Amino acid sequence: MTIEAIVARYGLAALFAGAALEGEAAVVAGGILAHKGLLSYPLAMLVAALGSFAADQAWFYAGRHFRDHRRVAAARARPAFARAIATFERYPIGFIFVFRFLYGLRTVSPIAIGSTNVSPRLFVAVNGASAVVWGALFTTIGYLFGHGFEALVGRVTHDRHLWWLVGALLVAGIAFGGWRWYKART
Repeated sequence: MTIEAIVARYGLAALFAGAALEGEAAVVAGGILAHKGLLSYPLAMLVAALGSFAADQAWFYAGRHFRDHRRVAAARARPAFARAIATFERYPIGFIFVFRFLYGLRTVSPIAIGSTNVSPRLFVAVNGASAVVWGALFTTIGYLFGHGFEALVGRVTHDRHLWWLVGALLVAGIAFGGWRWYKART
């Protein structure tokens, strides 16, 4: 099976998971693949937005459902959680819209917001609008810089080389995600 067939078969599902679990690096990579013609550009934007939206909704409802659980209570003791709540209380709609763009607050914020009394309808609406902007922005960054990326690594003409490139991107994304997780915990 060629890399094009693999990406055509699993690319959007992988992009959805990457947007939900890791974030920007996966979505930029999806934009690069759209630039190469391996993914549909509009579908890549849509899937990135849906992945981010779904993850944040899940974290919101986890915060809502488990607000009295010991793990959420432990999270409340962290400085990032306290900053998220304080900022949310001052600018609730603005904070819901921008938290996914703020380094270190992407995962803790929907949990923190879920533990407040904010209306789930308000969160769904603002989170949805923010996810659309976020997905379009980072997919477009990858799409627009796809040509520069190709120039940087040279034209990839053999599937074997493309596998190395995809593997390197995956390793870089996992390393970056691990680093962000480590920084969020400290």
